Amino acid sequence: MSPDYPFDEAATARAALDGDGVLTEWNEGARRLLGWSAPEVLGRPAVDLVAGGSLEPVPGLSGDRRGGTLTLRHRDGRTIPVWLLAHPRPQGWLVVTPLDNDPPAPDDPLARIDLIQSPCAMAIHDEQLRLRRMNEAMADALGLPEERLRGLRPTDLNGQPGTVELEQHMHEVLTSARRTHVRAYVPVTGDGPTSAWLARMAPVVDAEGRVRGVSIAAHDFTEQYLARERLQLVNEASVSIGSTLDVGRTAQELVDVCVPALADFVSVDLLDPADGGDPPARLTAPVTLRRVAHRSVLPGTPEALVEPGGLEEYPAGSPQADALLTGRTIIAAPQDRDLAEWLAQDSQRRDRAREYGMHCGMSVPLRARGTTLGIALLTRSRRPDHFTADDAMLAEEIAARAAVCIDNARRYSRERETALALQRSLLPRSLARTAAVAAASRYLPAAQAGVGGDWFDVIPLSGMRVALVVGDVVGHGLQASATMGRLRTAVRTLADIDLSPEELLTHLDDLVVRLSEETGGDGSPGEVGATCLYAVYDPVSRRCAMARAGHPAPVLVPPGDQPREIELPAGPPLGVGGLPFESAEMALPEDSLLAFFTNGLIETHARDVDAARELLREALTGDTGSLEQTCDRVLHTLLPKDDVACDDVALLVARTRGLPASQVATWDIPADPALVAPIRKQVLDQLGDWSLSEASFTTELVVSELVTNAIRYGAPPIRLRLIHDETTLICEVSDTSHTAPHLRRAKTWDEGGRGLLLVAQLTQRWGSRHTAEGKTIWAELTLLEEG
Repeated sequence: MSPDYPFDEAATARAALDGDGVLTEWNEGARRLLGWSAPEVLGRPAVDLVAGGSLEPVPGLSGDRRGGTLTLRHRDGRTIPVWLLAHPRPQGWLVVTPLDNDPPAPDDPLARIDLIQSPCAMAIHDEQLRLRRMNEAMADALGLPEERLRGLRPTDLNGQPGTVELEQHMHEVLTSARRTHVRAYVPVTGDGPTSAWLARMAPVVDAEGRVRGVSIAAHDFTEQYLARERLQLVNEASVSIGSTLDVGRTAQELVDVCVPALADFVSVDLLDPADGGDPPARLTAPVTLRRVAHRSVLPGTPEALVEPGGLEEYPAGSPQADALLTGRTIIAAPQDRDLAEWLAQDSQRRDRAREYGMHCGMSVPLRARGTTLGIALLTRSRRPDHFTADDAMLAEEIAARAAVCIDNARRYSRERETALALQRSLLPRSLARTAAVAAASRYLPAAQAGVGGDWFDVIPLSGMRVALVVGDVVGHGLQASATMGRLRTAVRTLADIDLSPEELLTHLDDLVVRLSEETGGDGSPGEVGATCLYAVYDPVSRRCAMARAGHPAPVLVPPGDQPREIELPAGPPLGVGGLPFESAEMALPEDSLLAFFTNGLIETHARDVDAARELLREALTGDTGSLEQTCDRVLHTLLPKDDVACDDVALLVARTRGLPASQVATWDIPADPALVAPIRKQVLDQLGDWSLSEASFTTELVVSELVTNAIRYGAPPIRLRLIHDETTLICEVSDTSHTAPHLRRAKTWDEGGRGLLLVAQLTQRWGSRHTAEGKTIWAELTLLEEG
């Protein structure tokens, strides 16, 4: 308050009390009334000055006021009756009473204004802004007659903070002699609904033109204000609810919108889906729901009986069960018979309601697309007003919007979980262990779009070789996962016949074209597309051949060197059709690290692709830890926790191994059947040198059969190669003929045709692969572990 305000502080007796009833303020007007000076009373209990009487609640627009006549003790020993008005403060009370309570004289300009006929609430204040006159409408609004309030300033009439601003505007009218208007929003009670008023102020002037006071005409526009507030709340709900496709987050957004704007405590309980599908179509009481979210105006939400994730059971006759079964919003108060009977059966809930003063509740069913999903329970405790029909309409509007969002999130979550389960079933449960590489992998579904069609694989090939695959199907969801499964199966099938990388991608491209045709409609092709990278590494030659179809190039980290991106022809994405693929071949030193990945790792909103590739190289620099640690470090570097992944991510890292020359033996075979026996002898000697004599019998039979077939049906030059590691012995016979043998069942009297059948029965697996020079027939034997 500025010092030039024309207020006579002694015209009103004013005192303040703290929460314990101790006097903390005492003005000059209070001294004039009771004779006590401020030093004599400050710090003393106010009750020491009271000889009798009580203060009762005062209705009206001015909060939780109290008023009444108290008998007060004067300093000279006598007692005097005084009418007091008390306003609540955050830390106590403000008590006031006017000392000048006389009406204006008949010749006073303030007395000549006709207030009786005015349809709005009107009041006249004098030059010190003390109330002098008011009509019945203003008396009804303030809850007290004129004779009780005459002589009080606006800040004495109402303890709300907005009255200070109102008084300042009135002072401006006094000093400027200009009209003004101000909007005032006054709580009916401390935490209750707000009453909205438009106060039009005008100066009161005498015959000489001097300003003698201020007139106020107050117009109630509470209905329009509340309508606007409801509309704003609905708009806020439409913007705030449904920001994600997460059921729990969506339910929490619902309660956040409603507290404290509509209720003091709100909870959302949902029906558990039957067998992971839709909620049950028919409901019977009692109804069991799962708490998903809640919020309170009180810290820690102490009103809640269960925490999110817990179960609530609502019996027949409870408002919640009735709302769920009928599909209608139900407003209930403790004095309602059905509610009282239910609370009588649930002492814990009854005691909790009493403890926190819950005096009314509203149960709003959550329904979307004809399905009941659950219920939103709104209660009031601090706000003294009960829920109204308008509140119910507002809650139903917000609940309807939230229910659709919850249903969308529920459907998405179900589809995502199904797609994720399908994805996991189609991806390798564990990577194959091979002598060629050690490998580790990671798969992360997208945070928003969900499971996609990314995949990876490690496929053992003949001759100790291994195929490394990573791919990405366009799109997300079940269709992308199913397409990924078909492509992964196709890759493994094509890899089993030992196609070169570029040939394999050509066949895979044809398959994607056919899938697009199958999924299309009205004669137009579908939109199946994919990218893929296929690499084959040979630990004997330590060479790697790879080709890609529109896929990001891998990163190579040679031992003791810096990471670099492998220069590899990009190739068209799968599904374009008709375009060629090219492969590249390179030597890889033992312990080289290869990193294969999908575009979700490097294409994010946080950074551009070049910056992401640089981060990837930094994450792979100086790598000496385990491959599992390498995967974690790459993901942590490129996908921090606070980043939302826009696409799913597949990562495959592999460290190459080399097979020592001492574990490989090669013989050039003359095309003479008579020399097969000496070859068998050399093979047995080599097995002895390798300490693999326990495999001699089987190996001798297999070598004899494969070499004999090559001499009879193949074309020179012919070469025999034996390769072994700790668990496997491989026999390979190569020749320059491109005719591949096939397994057949010999008849009883046939003299031949049993060789390959014998090989198939004696070995773990066998097969053939075509090369640029001809073909290779191979067979794998499992070595028995010692001990």
